[in-house]
Amino acid sequence: MENSKSLQLNQQLCFPLYAIAKEITGLYRPFLDELDITYSQYLVLMVLWEQDGQTVNQIGEKLYLDSGTLTPLLKRLENKKFISRKRKKEDERVVEIFLDEAGKQLKTKACEIPSKIQEKLNLSQNELIELKTDIQKILNRILP
Repeated sequence: MENSKSLQLNQQLCFPLYAIAKEITGLYRPFLDELDITYSQYLVLMVLWEQDGQTVNQIGEKLYLDSGTLTPLLKRLENKKFISRKRKKEDERVVEIFLDEAGKQLKTKACEIPSKIQEKLNLSQNELIELKTDIQKILNRILP
């Protein structure tokens, strides 16, 4: 018989990663509700706050999302007047995303979120850096 112990939930790497991702995302919810955005929308806005005027493909690459997932998300952000989508003049197949004034102003309110999350997790700055480093190491091995 195969080693059935390897199929126990407590033996899996995927389950604690799944559970912690779900729980941490949930910690963001009350703060993001105040801004009237979802966690996915927050991720898109962070990418644009870092560098405005990116293409849908560039944003998708950074967030590991395909355009089928990203497009409805961008439409909702556009409906809320946080972003504008513009087709590139040189190549109309390419859509660039720009922050609107409301999206730029949202950044000031969102700046408090990382420290609030760190406080809820009760992690020191060093623990947080170490955790992110370890997770990024695994992610780099998985992704091309």
